[in-house]
Amino acid sequence: MDVRWEDTDWERLTRRTGRKRLPVWDCTVGLVVGDESVLVIDPGSSVREGASLRAEAERLTGRRVTHIAFTHGHFDHVLGSAAFSGAEVYGAVGLDGELVSGRDELRDGAVRQGLDAAEAAEAADLLVPPRHLVSGEWTLDLGGVQVLLANVGPGHTPYDLAVFVPGERETVFCGDLVEESGEPQAGRDAVPEQWPAAMDRLLALGGEDALYVPGHGAVVDAAFVRAQRDTLAARFGVSDPGARPLSPGRPDA
Repeated sequence: MDVRWEDTDWERLTRRTGRKRLPVWDCTVGLVVGDESVLVIDPGSSVREGASLRAEAERLTGRRVTHIAFTHGHFDHVLGSAAFSGAEVYGAVGLDGELVSGRDELRDGAVRQGLDAAEAAEAADLLVPPRHLVSGEWTLDLGGVQVLLANVGPGHTPYDLAVFVPGERETVFCGDLVEESGEPQAGRDAVPEQWPAAMDRLLALGGEDALYVPGHGAVVDAAFVRAQRDTLAARFGVSDPGARPLSPGRPDA
């Protein structure tokens, strides 16, 4: 495996991992390159954007994208999925039903955020929900690297998934549980009382020396994640940010 990250707009993180910050919503797309398989994390906000990402990833790696992971179900992270035909799609348990039943809401929310209405409708109609559902942890063998998918939520949404990649420096793709380019966004589907505990699980996955890749913004370290966790705990009135919830919760509709 020899990925030449230079002279591209993909940011090299480690020998096997990279990411790209997309325009408009500054959403992060992750890339994990195995000797046999390629994983894309959060495939963009439209079919057009997804197709561009797939072409770039396959040109960069010299092999087709075989796996997709959704960190959560917001439009800017999932609506490019239809461009990755044949890829195996993974998400937190329950996300499949949420995406299928909520296609209209997903489309309308994307339009409210500025996505072209025709593109939003196309992407929502063609959306590929996850077939592989992670309730705890799931290991993907990409050839030469074993990637851990971890259901760490709820928090930012009821269905938050993190991706841990071992290597010369561990890398954790956090989705929107962590944001660097602005304050974390707590929408109607957030589970604020459990969000700090989800961030504790991110820290337990990666440890002190890992790279933490937020859903939006620059790569951060454990100290940043810990500080943001404490800020969220104070914001949401969570007295013990390290406490693990006994059972998953759902946000108010």
